[in-house]
Amino acid sequence: MNQRPPAPAPHTAAAPQPPAPLVAAPVTHYENFPVASLLCPPHLRQPIAAIYAFARTADDIADEGDATPAQRLAELAAYRAELARVAAGQPPAARWVAVFGPLQAVLHKHQLPVPLLDDLLSAFIQDVQKTRDAQGYADRAELLDYCRRSANPVGRLLLHLYGVSDAQALEESDAICTALQLINFWQDLSVDIPRGRHYLPHTDCTRHGAGPAELQALQSTPENARLIADCARWARNSMVHGAPLVHRVPGRAGWELRLVVQGGLRILDKVDALQGASLHTRPRLQAWDWLVMLGRALVM
Repeated sequence: MNQRPPAPAPHTAAAPQPPAPLVAAPVTHYENFPVASLLCPPHLRQPIAAIYAFARTADDIADEGDATPAQRLAELAAYRAELARVAAGQPPAARWVAVFGPLQAVLHKHQLPVPLLDDLLSAFIQDVQKTRDAQGYADRAELLDYCRRSANPVGRLLLHLYGVSDAQALEESDAICTALQLINFWQDLSVDIPRGRHYLPHTDCTRHGAGPAELQALQSTPENARLIADCARWARNSMVHGAPLVHRVPGRAGWELRLVVQGGLRILDKVDALQGASLHTRPRLQAWDWLVMLGRALVM
């Protein structure tokens, strides 16, 4: 009796992968300045939110939770490799698809300079290494090099989206972004120092007679107060130097930049008012500060 050959096993197709999201998550983290706010041109809110999500996620990998330095560095290396993958046109992996899906769409549509994004990651990696090795920054030049990679790329990416590319605008953007990074340091002394993150340059500490033991203990000595006031003045001078950029950035984006500048300057007002006590008290913007910032922004 002839037997029929066994029927082939049914082919099971791989489950289709859901498409990568093209919309970045809204900005919910506390910031001293507006990010993709209503003042931002509507067609740029999503690209800016995608860039912000990329930077914020990398910063959290470097800084949040209880991972070891080795684990943080491994995560950042994987994140950096994922940036290279999506920049080369490969689909985002599932792990960080919520970040790299929207970012890839922005990279493609706006031709963002990928080296600027990579510079951000190099700065986060340096942060982990410096903290691991209990190192600070020897002088202002070394700290400025860090700012060049940790902050300045963000301003240049935004100018790219705004279609502004002249040399003076880039210089002023760098000055604003460097100032914002320095302001963040001087605002967060009470948080960073206990976590082993030291940004006050050693040469400045020596020049003002600020001892490492007193700084580590977050003591408000006259020497520490002079040191912090001098560093705040450095940040303010950088911000003032870059402020004319608000007149070069077109339309609503220029008005948002005015609030960014005024937000940084307002934090410096609070650092100055604390007279060195920012070592143990973190200045923070309150609702009424935004009214002050808005009034100052209107007369820039």
